[in-house]
Amino acid sequence: MVSELAVEAVGLEKSFGQVPVLAGVDLDVPRGIVFALLGPNGAGKTTTVRILATLTRADAGQARVAGYDVGRDRHQVRRRISLAGQYAAVDGLQTGAENLRMIGRLSGLSRAQARRRARELLEQFGLAEAGQRKAGTYSGGMRRRLDLAASLTGHPSVVFLDEPTTGLDLPSRQVMWQVISDLAGRGVTVFLTTQYLEEADQLANRVAVIDGGRVVAEGTPADLKKLVAEQRLDLLLADAAAFDAAARRAGRRAVSSDPGRMTLSDPGPGPARRARPGPLGGTELHRAHRHPGRRLPRPDRAGPARARHRPS
Repeated sequence: MVSELAVEAVGLEKSFGQVPVLAGVDLDVPRGIVFALLGPNGAGKTTTVRILATLTRADAGQARVAGYDVGRDRHQVRRRISLAGQYAAVDGLQTGAENLRMIGRLSGLSRAQARRRARELLEQFGLAEAGQRKAGTYSGGMRRRLDLAASLTGHPSVVFLDEPTTGLDLPSRQVMWQVISDLAGRGVTVFLTTQYLEEADQLANRVAVIDGGRVVAEGTPADLKKLVAEQRLDLLLADAAAFDAAARRAGRRAVSSDPGRMTLSDPGPGPARRARPGPLGGTELHRAHRHPGRRLPRPDRAGPARARHRPS
């Protein structure tokens, strides 16, 4: 009987030397959905993906992907998955079409099949007009799309995307979001990692929040937002000194409203204040003293408290 779960993990543990990275991760991912593993840098997202994709062995625990054990049946798992890492792995000296044909041939397709599959993928990912250009001339967003297209050459049933939109501008991110949604619409299971709350909210059917090597919350985006909806707190701070004191007190729980920067908004002079993303329900701080009566725009996000100061 075929399991209804595309990914199953129980008690995954992993350490590198004396540094523990995973401390007992449990995951259940149904087939044909977008599943987001959400968490800050260093939480264990990439290590989890590497274990599930058979690139790293867990120190303890068990995992199955596409119905096969990632330890005993590594070859069977690899035939059914694809992985797109944090950085596009394309050959800049080859054209987009040549990159895809090369991957097709390495995947066991005939020359004719590889050409046909390359044409299909270039069209699907909006790269048909750029297909005869060298990939080295592509923008960052185009390279990411080509990388994802290459990972789909062999018709995988499970696709792992490790922070697929990191470093992309907003239009490129939106294109990637549409591509990911389309994959799930065709029955492919998409397992993505992200540190962006709104990305998980927009894309995922289910979300697991990982922090410190453990899953600290799991459910639908709506379920998780309900958990923190009543914990939001708006603070109005009297002046810049009060803001700085609040930022120091928040420490690592402070997060940024701009998912691409991880900095606190500061339109005034002086060095920008950096913030580290925290787990769900952290604190969000903004400087706005140069703009009396005006609040800086930000996307809606569930959970974090927001702090501002109002000039006197």
